[in-house]
Amino acid sequence: MTTPSTDAHVRLDTHPAHPSAVTATLTGTRHRTAHALLTTCGFETIDEHTLVLARIDHEEPYWAHKAAQALTAEGITAEITPRLREAINEEWTWANYPMPRCTRAEIREVSNEAQKIHDDIRHGRLVIHAHADDSGTTVAIGTTVAIGTYRDSNKSVYLHGENHLRQIADTFDSPAQALAAFEPLHGDTMRPGPAPMTDTERQTAEACTTLGAPAAEGPEQPVQRTETVPAYAADPGDHDAILDQFLAEHDDWEKWRTWTDDTTHAIHESQTLRVERVHEADLRETAWTVAAYETPVSDRMWHLTVTGATPAPVLKTLLSGLAEEDAWETAIGSPTTEKTVTAATRPLTDAGWKHSVDGRWIRWETLQGDAGVRFDAFAAQHPHSTLATWTLWAGPSIDRPTWAITASPYTPAALLADLAENLAHGTGMRTHTPVKVKPTVYLNTTPMAPPPTTTTAQPSRSR
Repeated sequence: MTTPSTDAHVRLDTHPAHPSAVTATLTGTRHRTAHALLTTCGFETIDEHTLVLARIDHEEPYWAHKAAQALTAEGITAEITPRLREAINEEWTWANYPMPRCTRAEIREVSNEAQKIHDDIRHGRLVIHAHADDSGTTVAIGTTVAIGTYRDSNKSVYLHGENHLRQIADTFDSPAQALAAFEPLHGDTMRPGPAPMTDTERQTAEACTTLGAPAAEGPEQPVQRTETVPAYAADPGDHDAILDQFLAEHDDWEKWRTWTDDTTHAIHESQTLRVERVHEADLRETAWTVAAYETPVSDRMWHLTVTGATPAPVLKTLLSGLAEEDAWETAIGSPTTEKTVTAATRPLTDAGWKHSVDGRWIRWETLQGDAGVRFDAFAAQHPHSTLATWTLWAGPSIDRPTWAITASPYTPAALLADLAENLAHGTGMRTHTPVKVKPTVYLNTTPMAPPPTTTTAQPSRSR
């Protein structure tokens, strides 16, 4: 038996502002070891000495008790406050829960799998491509369905249900295969990216960001929240700050600002790649221009423009590509060919974007039609034309885009492929101001009797 250590102490207590959530306060010289162990048990870091366990199944007391046992096994003193101990020993059931034959342990198993899916989505391990409202079907395990892909294995999954009842209903070998199966079933209500956060998910996220007790009186102020969305639907962020960060990380670029202070130029040390940033441009107007030259005094080889509303992850991908010289160095006399077009758009094809040809236009679009890439074969053969060879966009349509990037002939395929990869698989953050959240009601009753059979029914509604 391991003797408890006196140089590490963890105090586990109920959250001051959120029902069922648990806090952990660390002291002692071995607090980093305790911190690492708690994170493996699902705790989220608030600061070096404080962590929070907040789950969508509201089973925090149970899992906090498990964490305390793990800490004790490692020789770390774990103190459980009386009010948390009361919550751990509390008996409960769920009203109208759709699994009447399941034991408490079996219900926990189902909800813990849903918690893992939730955590994978929140931490970016599972990228959600699209979601839909399934309330019109007879399936009983929830009204939200979604399709997504795990980054590490590239396995795609079909999700059904929400909160602690979300389940993996089917698996696919690729995003394209998953989306092809998803659209015929849910095309009418299909939307890009993950579904808006549920009340339970918002409460869980809030518990991980604040330890303050709720105000006793006074009007509630709207609290901004963020959700993970496809990169093309993310917020623009601060473009000036993104440029400043890029310049700080790449000392082979030099910054120049015009005397009117409304434009900044970033110039590569070779003098053959230049970026112009117009600070006060309208969100739908050109705010960035990138131009490449064979020599410092030659004519321009290629260029692209970026509007002011372009999402931060897309802009960062573009700047990162400019920092890699192999991605933008292009020899004169290298026209756009079928091979370069294929290389530039392969990420879109692999992701299952719709591909169509209409005369001179070749298009790749999401299944929802809210983002796309268009190649103009006519403009590609006329390098001195003012027409854009490439247009990357997102919004209601290519004619009314929320943002757009246009590129000329000779724009390197590697740079375009980086942008296409970000559009197809990248994610970003979008900020919303949520409506007032109703408090969650918890029931304290006698647990259900063990089921007469070992067959486990499928869940259907949230707790």
